[in-house]
Amino acid sequence: MSSKVYFTDMRAKPGRNLLDKLEILIKKAGIEQIDFKDKFTAIKIHFGEPGNLSYIRANYAARLAKFLLGKQAKPFLTDSGTLYLGRRSNAIDHLESAYENGFNPMAVPCPVIIADGLKAIDYLEIPLNMKYCRTAKIGAAIAEADVVVSMTHFKGHEQAGFGGVLKNIGMGSASRQGKLELHSSSKPVIDEATCTSCGQCVKYCASHAIHLDGKKKAKIDYDQCVGCGQCVAVCQFEAAQPVWDNLTEVMNYKIAEYTYAVLKDKPNFHISFIMDVSPNCDCWNCNDAAIIPNLGIAASFDPVALDKACVDLVTQAGANTGTVLNVHRHGELQGTDKFSIIHPNTNWKAGLQHAEEIGLGTVEYELAVV
Repeated sequence: MSSKVYFTDMRAKPGRNLLDKLEILIKKAGIEQIDFKDKFTAIKIHFGEPGNLSYIRANYAARLAKFLLGKQAKPFLTDSGTLYLGRRSNAIDHLESAYENGFNPMAVPCPVIIADGLKAIDYLEIPLNMKYCRTAKIGAAIAEADVVVSMTHFKGHEQAGFGGVLKNIGMGSASRQGKLELHSSSKPVIDEATCTSCGQCVKYCASHAIHLDGKKKAKIDYDQCVGCGQCVAVCQFEAAQPVWDNLTEVMNYKIAEYTYAVLKDKPNFHISFIMDVSPNCDCWNCNDAAIIPNLGIAASFDPVALDKACVDLVTQAGANTGTVLNVHRHGELQGTDKFSIIHPNTNWKAGLQHAEEIGLGTVEYELAVV
């Protein structure tokens, strides 16, 4: 049986702007079927690493919060801390980053709560007993919420292939210990031949697992390494590289299982913004040029169907010129799997397949244009 995915494009006019279209979309998709009265409602969102400008605008979060307040919900914006060193690795810096990017009380009429607490270690362990994860370590505020509504910026991702609903919820709701488990199969290696001794990997390794040896080459202490991939992200010379053997598949499998843990036994609803589709994650402190034109907003009760529909919409879209896509491939790009072109060593299909197998949703969908 297929799931229903609702979609609205970017066209707007006086009296029907994009914020109005968002509210019309979620109503058409059936969000009002959920009983929100007096329910703690987690709006799971990514606030964007400061310097990155491709995250969802706070205006959309404000409209959703106002809608939920009208349903007598108790909404709060939330995300969990990062595994790597950055401006979202503890609650103080994370809140300041969220406020800086517009997710503050002056703009959005609900609290911002960092789900896993001050030092990213406050979590509940949810039993799973699945193939890859026996339990899921989920940020306490998300785990204790009565309802989960996700707002996802759909984009590429250097390890998962793309970042959609499953990535937003599965990885984004995990505590630091949970993120360590999700990344545990992705420990990197250093190619000494291309290492320039710049020291950026040493500077940004939150677990202090990298040092420069006597030859001024980066060395990784695997007893300390947590596999977060930050060294891969910051290395500009491709000296730090992940070991790709089953990396992307296993991580995507685990993300699916963590998403299942967050959503099981809870009403949930999901919204994806196919706008500013950058090639990499919003965890970077910059964003590369969007690979396709802005398409619109999609919504569904089924997170798997929604992710698959967004992938298909990006595949069907034409490509922007002057982007990373043009570096990897020239010629006609409409109808191509753009995420596999940009990140050829990833396998985004694995996560959706596993999510379907564990009963999280289906990749079969019917698209309804609103």
